[in-house]
Amino acid sequence: MFKIATWNVNSLKIRLPQVLDWLAAEKPHVFALQEIKSLQDDFFHQAISDAGYHITFSGQKAYNGVAVFSREPVQDIVTDFPEYNDIHRRILAVTMDDKRVINLYIPNGQSVESEKYIYKLEWLSHLKSFLKNELLKHKKILVLGDFNIAPNDDDVHDPIAWKDSVLCSDKERQAFQDILNLGFKDCFRLHKQEEKSYSWWDYRLNAFKRNLGLRIDHILVNEAFAKDCAHCRIDKSTRSHERPSDHAVVVAEFS
Repeated sequence: MFKIATWNVNSLKIRLPQVLDWLAAEKPHVFALQEIKSLQDDFFHQAISDAGYHITFSGQKAYNGVAVFSREPVQDIVTDFPEYNDIHRRILAVTMDDKRVINLYIPNGQSVESEKYIYKLEWLSHLKSFLKNELLKHKKILVLGDFNIAPNDDDVHDPIAWKDSVLCSDKERQAFQDILNLGFKDCFRLHKQEEKSYSWWDYRLNAFKRNLGLRIDHILVNEAFAKDCAHCRIDKSTRSHERPSDHAVVVAEFS
């Protein structure tokens, strides 16, 4: 089985012991992280290397940043969309064996009235173009990370309260659907899941214990590879740690 996972760690410096514990327990072939909030000089190469993983990353001090830990070396590394000048470190594409892994930290958008929302929609447009081209070049593609989009009302604890809000707006959901329409499947929805399954909970209002969450962290796979997806789950145990990330780990396994 090939196991891949994604986690918005919300600072690798803070969450490194939790990352190492999870790697030791789960032993994924690939672990994609978002919001590492680290530059190369700050990155904890030795600890990750000692855990048995190769490290690839695109970092940024105090903000954003994406990384891929892999059991095998990777190649064909991409850290930017073609012809799109974005100073924020939000994409990291690598090839491992016959699999293309595209790790994303999609912009939050702040609010539907903000310039950051416009930036988010623009970013998603470039992502769609990028993925369309990637599908022409690779037979097995995994697109995963923090999408900052809850695709449907089933992915939101209170759809009425969140209606037309950022993360749940029609334009964001349409952008997500446009990606699926290219030829991708949502691994989580390929399998029967518990109701009210979420991957993110606000730190405020005791949201995790009350399960007031959203499912905004996803693993997508191209249609040709989707038939091999044996399992997909959200590992909420990481959200129960002391000083946790506000996101849980999402895991998929392929035969």
